[in-house]
Amino acid sequence: MKKFLSILMAFLMTLTIVMAFAGCSSTDTEDTSDTSDTADTSEDTSTEDSDLAYILDKGTLAVGITEYEPMNYKEDGSDEWTGFDTEYAQAVAEKLGVEVEFVVIDWDNKFLELDSQSINCIWNGMTITDEVTSNADVTDVYVKNAQAVVTTAEIQESYTTIAEMTDITFTAEAGSAGEAAIEEAGFACTSVSDQATALMEVASGSSDACVINITMVNVMTGEGTNYEDLVQAEELEAEEYDIACRKGSDLVAEINTITDELIEDGTMDFLAEKYSFTLIK
Repeated sequence: MKKFLSILMAFLMTLTIVMAFAGCSSTDTEDTSDTSDTADTSEDTSTEDSDLAYILDKGTLAVGITEYEPMNYKEDGSDEWTGFDTEYAQAVAEKLGVEVEFVVIDWDNKFLELDSQSINCIWNGMTITDEVTSNADVTDVYVKNAQAVVTTAEIQESYTTIAEMTDITFTAEAGSAGEAAIEEAGFACTSVSDQATALMEVASGSSDACVINITMVNVMTGEGTNYEDLVQAEELEAEEYDIACRKGSDLVAEINTITDELIEDGTMDFLAEKYSFTLIK
């Protein structure tokens, strides 16, 4: 009887040890699995939140533009984009080690394009406004600009200031600083798809005047241009250009860093002289 009890006690002790060991193994395995899942989730979230990582992984910087000479445009007979902002974006992309994809957008829907990640940034001679800064994060400013009224020489001779132009019609690009400037001056304005179209409206007689960026006025109007009969009537408020990225985007800081390098190596001065701009450093 004593021998039987001894055997039974030994069996029960062995069973207890085995069950305890199994419980510990199960807990350890479960903890390891949880840690692994947490690490993977953290890594995925980090990648999703980084525009820069997304661009580097894709190998392409998608730049939202409209056709706007001298910022982004195509010369006659060419399918390639050129211009100050075009070459500036290409220089930044080269530093990043990626290609540039220029995407023509509806300027009035530019922030929708940005938020949906159809584009990574808006880089098209964009003026800093409250609308811009409330919908996007922006880089440091890089160029000085102004809005200007463009009309025919005949109309220009009839008025001394814009305040007198109460009986003429105005056109501007939808959602542009030019549209905002003319409306702020108290005039009605017909919206068109881009600044080039605004000029065409005046040249065709569909509109008496348009409001566009003075940088465009300088290269698109006057002697030797397609709009020799159009002249600048008045310069409106001065402004500055920047580049817009999604809210919270880490691309902003990276563009600023690379721009400092392009200023240091003379690239920005070269582009400013080539396209007749005044840099802001």
